[in-house]
Order: sequence, then structure tokens, then C-alpha cells
Amino acid sequence: MPPVLLSGKRLLITGVLTPASLPFAVAKQAQADGAEVILTSFGRAKRLTERSAARLNPVPPVLELDVSSDADFEALLGELRSRQVVLDGLVHGVAFAPPDALGGAFLDTPWESAATALRVSAYSLRQLVVSLLPVLNPKGASVVTLDFDATQAWPGYDWMGVSKAALEAVVRYLAQYLGPRRIRVNAVSAGPSFTVAAKGIPGFSQFPEVFERQAPLGWDARDPEPVGRAVAAMLSDYFPATTGEIVHVDGGYHAVGASIRLPDEA
Repeated sequence: MPPVLLSGKRLLITGVLTPASLPFAVAKQAQADGAEVILTSFGRAKRLTERSAARLNPVPPVLELDVSSDADFEALLGELRSRQVVLDGLVHGVAFAPPDALGGAFLDTPWESAATALRVSAYSLRQLVVSLLPVLNPKGASVVTLDFDATQAWPGYDWMGVSKAALEAVVRYLAQYLGPRRIRVNAVSAGPSFTVAAKGIPGFSQFPEVFERQAPLGWDARDPEPVGRAVAAMLSDYFPATTGEIVHVDGGYHAVGASIRLPDEA
């Protein structure tokens, strides 16, 4: 039986770097569910993205997009128009914070570094959606961004944590303003995964251990498939009345307090 969940849909996915990245899992799952996928990347990272794209079937095009460049957003819109592409969904999977905005440097982080983290990791969602409004399906579209729990302060996460909190606020405001256009905007808050980006966060290696130990369903930081499936579901037509939402894919970690082992009943 042919896939039906995303059949006939065209999706633009940002943030694919290596096959271990969460956006790659999204792209792979979306294709398995019948979608046509377009990727974006830029600079030296684009070669890595193209290598990863070669592992997808069919191999998707990789278009240029540096989310810190206004000109790139304009050029991307022009390229999509020239290809006569109408998009049914967008996946925002980019995030970055300079080293001096992480690892316990919160109190000493200069504004320039904090601003970079906020622009790339949060404001870019607004810019991606607004710049591509002319090529989003006028009958409705779905936007999904990849998130990490911003309800509490994580050791060393610092300005990236602030950026994720801002990202969640951007989701809510976009949902408010774009709802009348039938554009749904949601976030998938994923548990920690072993990705290239995660390696740049000091002390990150401890996060998966905590999630694996305390999450009710357990957590495998090396398995991005649950995240890919959740994003694919949110991109589909199965959530027509859901927007401004944060869907947690973390084994249930966000829902429980400290893990305490109760004594066995007599």
C-alpha cells in the first residue's frame, strides 16, 4: 500500500547536516510517508548537507540559505518561484550559539553573542515563514520547529536555553497571526540527541543519561526516529485544528519530577 500521510506534499526542511541530525530524520520519514523534500544549507556546511542528501531516496535538491542573511531569504524565495514550487510545509531545524554564550558563561556573555544565538535560533523561524509566505499553499500549510525544553534552566545551556524560550514564544505569535491564513505553527520538543550541534554544548553528554534514567518510557539519544515521526505527523493533515502547541518527544521526561524508586510493597 502506498504511503498516504504526506502524499502529494512538498516540504522545505532546514538544518540537515549529518545523518545523525534530527532534521535528517524528519526528511527521511517525510519521504517514507510520500512527501517531496527540499533541503537548505550554506557555506562549508553545504557539502555535508549534500552528502547527507545523497543518502535519501530520491535525492532532494539543496538550496542556499544562511538564516543570518536577509539576502539569502530573498534569493531562496526567488529560487522556489523559478522552480514553480508551492510548499505545504516548513521545518525549522537550525540553532546556533557562539561558544561564549554556552558552558556557564551566561553572566559574561556579550550582547553580540547573545544576539547571534537569538537571531539564528529563534528570530529565524519568523523570518523563514514570513519570507516564504508567497509560496506557501494558499489552502493551508504546516510549520514545525525543533525545540528543547525551555521551562527550566539547564547546566551550560545558557543563551541557547534563552533562545529556545524565545523560539516557543515565536511559535505562539506566528500561530496567532497566521491562523487566519490556515497556517499552523507548532514545535516538537525533543529529548537530547547525539548530534554535531550537541557536541558544542559543554556537559551535554550528561543530559541523555538523565533522560534515560528518569523518562517513564526511557530515552535513546541515538535514535532520532521518534522525533522524525512526530514532525511528520504534525506536517500532515491529521492535526487540522492544532497550532501554537509544543509536542514533547522525550520519553515523558518533561511530565515527571525527580526519579524516586519506591520500596516494594509487602
